[in-house]
Amino acid sequence: MSRYDLNTQAFLACVAPLLDSPEVHSMKQWRHHFSVTCYEHSLFVSYVAFRIARRLGWDYRSAARAGLLHDLYLYDAADHTAHPGNQCLDHPEFALRNARQLCPDLTPQEENAIVSHMFPLAIHLPRCREALVVNLADKVCALLEVIHIYRTRPIQRWLPRPAAAVTVTKW
Repeated sequence: MSRYDLNTQAFLACVAPLLDSPEVHSMKQWRHHFSVTCYEHSLFVSYVAFRIARRLGWDYRSAARAGLLHDLYLYDAADHTAHPGNQCLDHPEFALRNARQLCPDLTPQEENAIVSHMFPLAIHLPRCREALVVNLADKVCALLEVIHIYRTRPIQRWLPRPAAAVTVTKW
């Protein structure tokens, strides 16, 4: 078995129950960065955060889960009536609220990673390693999406295919 397959299996073991949820699937309907959906962006961030945290020997499960849920705001960001103020500042709070409803077992590290992922623009500071990893992964992935490397390079080839058979267990 290749290292890619081992990483994919380990990653999917962390996030499979979340990938199966209707809330996470609903992120496919919202555009995030140009032609990239909120779901694609969150999956990309989750996988990059997972790989970095695993490489550093940190809590890769929390990094993967928080990465997947960090933009779970579930509204059209272009619709200014859907959120009260600045989207960049508002959506981490909405994402955390939705993530808590979806996963009552969120760890404090996962909560901090979700609510602080817009640092330094937002007021919440990353207070743990996992939050730093998700913050870094979010910035890197967003940059690759905005400069259109996400679609033109083979990045998507090494992203795991969540629909590919894994046994989903409830958390």
